[in-house]
Order: sequence, then C-alpha cells, then structure tokens
Amino acid sequence: MKTIINKVKGSGAGLSILSSGIAVLAGLLIGLIILLITDHTQAFPAFQTIITVGFSSIRNFGELLYSATPIILTGLSVGFAMKTGLFNIGASGQFTFGAYVAVLIGVRAEFIPPSIRLIVSVLAAILVGALWGAIPGFLKAFRNVHEVISCIMTNWIGIFLVNFMILNTIFDETRNSTMRVPGDANMPGWGLGELFQGANARPSSVNSGIVVAIAVAIIIFIILGYTKFGYELKACGFNQNAAKYAGISEKRNVVLSMMISGGLAGLGGGLHFLSGAGITMNVTDTLSYEGFTGISVALLGMNNPIGIIFAGLLIAYLQQGGFQVQHFGFVPEIIEIVTAVIIYFCAFALLIKSFFSRVGRKRADVVAEVEQVKELPKIEEEGSDK
Repeated sequence: MKTIINKVKGSGAGLSILSSGIAVLAGLLIGLIILLITDHTQAFPAFQTIITVGFSSIRNFGELLYSATPIILTGLSVGFAMKTGLFNIGASGQFTFGAYVAVLIGVRAEFIPPSIRLIVSVLAAILVGALWGAIPGFLKAFRNVHEVISCIMTNWIGIFLVNFMILNTIFDETRNSTMRVPGDANMPGWGLGELFQGANARPSSVNSGIVVAIAVAIIIFIILGYTKFGYELKACGFNQNAAKYAGISEKRNVVLSMMISGGLAGLGGGLHFLSGAGITMNVTDTLSYEGFTGISVALLGMNNPIGIIFAGLLIAYLQQGGFQVQHFGFVPEIIEIVTAVIIYFCAFALLIKSFFSRVGRKRADVVAEVEQVKELPKIEEEGSDK
C-alpha cells in the first residue's frame, strides 16, 4: 500500500506537465473556434501561423527569447510568493517602478562610471521593486491586510507616481516618452542578437537578459528546494501557526517573501527597458501587461521555477504568433482575445492537476484494498496450520 501511495505522490511532476498541456490545448482550441467564427476562410492559416511562427526562422526564435525575458521574471515573482502562501498581484507596479529607476540611473547618473552604471541600474531596479513589494508584506504581517487588496492599491499608486516622476525627470517631449538609455547602460548582447539573426536579416533583440532570467530561476529553485531559508518561507506559507510554534518568525518571512517577489518583478522591468532594443517608457494610465502575464506564467509553470522558464517561453511563443495573424485580415482585438483565452485557460492548470491527483489517489486506494483482500486467505491458511 505504501508503495502505491508513494507512486501517486511521485507522479506530481507528470501530473503538472499533463494538466498544463491540457490547459494550453484547451486554450488553443477555443482560439481556433473564435477565428472560425470571425472568418472561416482564413481561420486555419492564421491558426497555423500562431503555432508555427516562433520557429519559422532563427530570428523569430531570438525575438521569442527577448519577449520571454520579462515575463519569466514576473512569473518567478508571482510563483515565489505563491510558494510561500502569498498572492503577489502587485508585480505590475513593482515591474514599473524597477523599470523607471533603471532608466533614470541609465539616463541621468552621469557621475557613475560607465563601467558600473549598468550594474548599479539593475541593482537599483531590484532594490526599488523589493521596497515596493515590502509595503503589502508589512501590511499583511503586522495589520493582517490581505495582500491582494494592498497589491492592487500599490499597482495604481505606483503607475501614477511613476508617471509624475517621468514627467519631472526623464521625459522627452519629442518622443512623448522617456529619454533613450545610452548604450553603455544597456544589457550586453554577448553576440546573441547576431547568433539569432538568420540569413539576410537584421540582428534580433535578444540579449544577455535571457541568460540572467534563467540563472535567477535556477537560483530561486535552489533556495526554495535546498536551503533552510527556503524551507522556512514555505513553512510559513503552508501554516503560519505551525511555523510560529516551530520557532520560525512568520512576520519576518512574510515581509521577506514579498520583498524577494517584488525584487524579481523589479529586475524584470529593469532588464526589459535596458535591453537596447530602443523601447522607452510611456506616460500612461494602463498597468504593464508583463505583471499580469506573470500570473499566468506562474500558474502554467505550477509555481516551479524551472517550470516557469518553459511556461514563459511558451506564453511568449503564443503571443508572438498571435500578433502575426493581422496579415490574414484579423483585427488587433481578435488577436488580444485569442491570446487572452489561451492565458485564461492556463489558470485552470491547477484545477486539472487537482482532478488527476484525486483520481490517482482513489485508484491507489482501490488497488490497496484489493491487495489486502487477496492477502486475507493466506493469513487464515497460515493460522489454521498452526
């Protein structure tokens, strides 16, 4: 019986992959239905584009890696918090704050030597994201304010505060956005743009940011799975009262968890706008989509840092294909609907996993009972011999 139960428990990774795969397939199927309803003559070519364009050329694959960098980090931000029993829905505000500070230092901090300006910018993005994430953490730990409520508040406060600071520090009226970051303050390319260039094409936008994102995911995986600190954080997430009884400071760990989560989101914002791809921050009243996409990435990756890497790549892959369907006459709103439906179904991955887990446990219990019934005659026979 113990052997069967252990097999069911050990199949958790397989169930995670299966449930995530079913969620993606369901999202793609709904997307195809929407395309057929909109224009059945172009639906299948457009759908084929969605699922193939990411690998259609080496340059497109490079752009996929570039797009995946920020959402892997925001996915890690949300997933890390969830691993510790918290729901960081404030990754969007933390992302925006980290991006602003990184761009501010890159543009205005001429007094910092060029050789270390990039490092200072990235570290500042992490620090500011962590401090902005600490606000919901403190409110949760010391005033029992639910982190979802406080994160929503800090999202909107953050975006309008950043807008105000952009207008008064690094606003470029000719572009109606922030000033461009000098080249020495951008992430190094390490030759990746040329590597994913392809024949007769300009270099892709991919840079060393994707390497940093993957490295950070591996570090988070090690911290959560193989360190005392990670164990304490997860223990507080599972049961704060039990953690407190065991001598773990639950308040401190709640704050630290939100700070680390915010720092990861801030890093995502910094790397995104220091990519050297020519993007700038706009003064807008719209929250950054990367923060909310990070929620889907975390859910699809089952909050596992390694799974989040692949989930981020998959979401970026589908989004890249979705933007290309305009060539088939579909309006941008349709593209957004298709992408949103795919992401929406990713949220059901946990439900699907839970369903298969229950089915597996019930089957294991039935098999165990059958084995016990089979052993009864042997026990009676041994007793009669004695």
